[in-house]
Amino acid sequence: MLSDPIADMLTRIRNATRTHKETVDVPASKFKEQLAKVLVQEGYVASYERLLPEGQKFDVLRLTLKYGAKREQVIKHIERISRPGRRAYVSAENLPRVQRGLGLAVVSTSKGLLADRDARKQGVGGEVICVLW
Repeated sequence: MLSDPIADMLTRIRNATRTHKETVDVPASKFKEQLAKVLVQEGYVASYERLLPEGQKFDVLRLTLKYGAKREQVIKHIERISRPGRRAYVSAENLPRVQRGLGLAVVSTSKGLLADRDARKQGVGGEVICVLW
């Protein structure tokens, strides 16, 4: 049993990009699916799909990772911010600017999971789930 499934997902993505894997499988949940959707919309992951592999009882999310022209990593750094032991909430005015706007902070708001730019445009704050660049 995992105490932090989101951190597990981010670690799987980090490890897969460092070893230049094409895809990575993550145990599925609605929250992880929303997180994968934000990563696809922001261009850090090529695509994702939810499927049930043969012989398994639970769904998995298969993320297709994205690389540059010379196989350089698109995701150079990915880090969990809000943890089960220490939650990180911010207001709309205090949303972090990752790498001076070149990175991404994923924020859980009352309107769902949003990129920091979208949350700032809509004027909502929330829990900072992770940052990446």
